Amino acid sequence: MPNGEVRAMLISRQAKSLVPGLLLTGLVAAGALALERFEVGLSGRAWLEALVLAILVGAGVRTFWGTSRRTAPGIRFAAKTLLELAIVLMGAAVSFKTLSSVGAPLVFAIVATVALAIVTSFLIGRAMGLPVKMATLVACGNAICGNSAIAAVAPVIEARDEEVATAIAFTAVLGVVVVIALPMLAHVLGLSPAAGGALAGLTVYAVPQVLAAATPMGQVAVQLGTLVKLVRVLMLGPVVTVLSVVTARKSQGADLARPRMGLAHLLPPFILGFLALAGLNSAGLLPAGLTARAHEASLGLTIMAMAALGLGVDLRDLRAAGPRVVFVVTASLLVLTLMAVAMVKILSFG
Repeated sequence: MPNGEVRAMLISRQAKSLVPGLLLTGLVAAGALALERFEVGLSGRAWLEALVLAILVGAGVRTFWGTSRRTAPGIRFAAKTLLELAIVLMGAAVSFKTLSSVGAPLVFAIVATVALAIVTSFLIGRAMGLPVKMATLVACGNAICGNSAIAAVAPVIEARDEEVATAIAFTAVLGVVVVIALPMLAHVLGLSPAAGGALAGLTVYAVPQVLAAATPMGQVAVQLGTLVKLVRVLMLGPVVTVLSVVTARKSQGADLARPRMGLAHLLPPFILGFLALAGLNSAGLLPAGLTARAHEASLGLTIMAMAALGLGVDLRDLRAAGPRVVFVVTASLLVLTLMAVAMVKILSFG
């Protein structure tokens, strides 16, 4: 039999092996989307997004019913390959021009807040005995954009499914608490709508949650909060890139001064793809329709990946790490909030 036919048979066999796991992952993702719509229909907003629900439903399936060996290849494929593809497509919705539409002091405040929050949260995690990867996931999720940051950082630092699911689960719960508490905090502090919106953009995890937190403070708060949040999300690219370089250096035992190691060897292909699409979108070379479709596809693939991560986690194995992670996420969030309040006060919003 010619080598070409043998290769085709192997590829076909591998593809077929993915089907059971992808079907199960798709069912969990669809269930998460249905639950999110139910939330919206019941209360007018999604307190838990499909990204989080997919992990919770998947973990519930794995914990109470278990998964078979036949589904394992497809689940692994969704958790890794589909997630990496989602991150690439995420770049099509990122525009570096957003930075130029915000004042330099505010951009500096956002960058400083994110950087300080990552370092502080990481140190808190390590002080509480969390592994380096778990501490990194919590730090990036807390400082940048919650679930999306954790999902983007996880493959770069090669975090385990249990670590990813744990970080996202606890971050998600506190994210809901922040949405509820932030308008009250802004009122107690006597912040203007602009200042309240900036505070929401600097502290709340997801863009939809920023809208939910800022809406009670008025349209100005919504607009500024969304803009600040989008700039904060842009920090994901540089942070993931730095982590990718550091991880590659450590895994290869390379000298930082070694000149022969090029960018392609340091950065995973999906990060290069993310940066390439972000560059094209920033240059106005991507049609608006394509950008919107890429964003929708990225969200769908991320939900699938989160479902796969959940299916890889038995909740009974997470109880030992739970209390420490809860403390670290809570303490990190409090520190982030204090930093954000200080930045808002320093910028003196009108």
